[in-house]
Parts: sequence; C-alpha cells; structure tokens
Amino acid sequence: MNIRITRTTLSLAAAAATAAALLPVLQSPAAADTSATSATSAAPAADWPRPKRVQSVTATIPIKGVKDYDFTRLVGSGALGKGDQSENQPPILELADGATVSNVIIGAPAADGIHCKGTCTLKNVWWEDVGEDAATQKGTKAGQTMTVDGGGAREAADKVFQQNGPGTFVIRNFLVEDFGKLYRSCGVCKTQYQRHVVVDNVRVKAPGKEIVGINSTPYGDTAKLSRITITGDAARRIAVCNKYRGVTVGEPAKVGTGADGRNCIYKSTDITYK
Repeated sequence: MNIRITRTTLSLAAAAATAAALLPVLQSPAAADTSATSATSAAPAADWPRPKRVQSVTATIPIKGVKDYDFTRLVGSGALGKGDQSENQPPILELADGATVSNVIIGAPAADGIHCKGTCTLKNVWWEDVGEDAATQKGTKAGQTMTVDGGGAREAADKVFQQNGPGTFVIRNFLVEDFGKLYRSCGVCKTQYQRHVVVDNVRVKAPGKEIVGINSTPYGDTAKLSRITITGDAARRIAVCNKYRGVTVGEPAKVGTGADGRNCIYKSTDITYK
C-alpha cells in the first residue's frame, strides 16, 4: 500500500496540532468573555434549607443586638402551639429596636412568627408554614425601617407580612409561595399611620392573592415594586398592588388596583410572568 504525503496533508496536520495546543488556552478563564457583568444583588432563594437542629419554644424569645441561629428550626409549643390563624397570638421571636436575626427557620406551629418593635433586620429567615402572620412591624417611630432580606415563606392562609406602625417595610431577595398576601399595611388598626413598602427582587409562586395591599386613602401609603417574578399564574389572578381605604374600626374597603405612579409605583417591565 502506497501512502502519498502531499503538502496539503502536511498543512492540515500542522493546523490540527496548532488547534490542539491552543485549546487549553481558549478554555481557560483568562480567555473567557469578560464583557458580562455580575449582578449587584443576591438572587431570590431557590431552595428551602434543611434545619441543623430543632428547638421547642414555649414562650416568646426576646432578641436584642444580633442573633444568628445557624439554621435552627424554632417550633412553637404550649401557648405558642395552637397552629391556627386566630388573632393576637404571641410571637416566637420579638426583636427590640435595632435588632437583627439571621439564619433561622420558623417551623410549625409558628404562632405569630416574629414581631419587630422598631427598626430591625430579618436576614435569611424561612417560614415553613406561616401561622397568624410571618412577621409584624409594631414600632411607633416615624423613621423606623423593617428589612426582610433573603429567605422565604409558604403556606400562609392570609398575610405573610403586616405593618402596624409607621415608617418603611423593605422586602428583598425573597421567595413566597402558596400565600394570601405578601404584605399588608394594617387595614383596621386603632392608631393608623402613613406607611411605605419597598419590594425588590422577589420571586412569587402561585397560588396567591395579592403581593401588596396598602391604604392609599386616607393615609397616603406607597408601594414601590421592582424585579418581581411570578410563576404558575398564567391567568394573572395574583394582584400586584391593591389599594384600600384604611380604617380604625370596621372593615377596610378596596378602592383600586394596579400601578398609578402615586401610591402603587411600578412599571409593566418590573413584573415578569413565567
């Protein structure tokens, strides 16, 4: 058998050798496309964490300063173990003004979740089965801010978060699924205030009824929403922002829904359906 080696054959072989030599370089991080920039904020949580331990809670735990629970699951028992939606239940945790709690799982029964008595931060907190509410802001200072950053909540028959006092409520980088309302400005409180809510980078999974509900009248509440992703709601039944007439007695009446640039503040591009 005669093998004829031509100049073309040698050229092809040389090209193949060159490509083989360059392949590791092309696959190296230094050769990768660096035109894309990384996100400046965390993505909403995708997976529910597993608890490292379980702690039974028979009486409300007061929190001052900073408390990291290292993924302990707190479960209500005794007076905190009703496991229903009855009003005026005590909370599992009560945060003092300025307190921060992180990396905690609120299991079931959950009582009234977490109460905040002023400015506070809930970082990476997870509610597996919301009781009366997941968390409630109860301070009375006009400039206070309650921040929920990271974490998630599910199986909330009614509200996830409620704001009773004045100030601002921030919900960001959060996951909510199977819920009634993600946030509600107190519709009927003996003392009413103007309240503000900011919702950013939140993933919403149906079923659900309402992302935010505010008292647009007579108190002038505002809601600002951005980067909201709603999944499983092809019929778009989940209201993004409902407006109510807040009261001190009786029942609040719904007076409108949707973006208006004044009370419910967001653009169509701020809401993504999947």
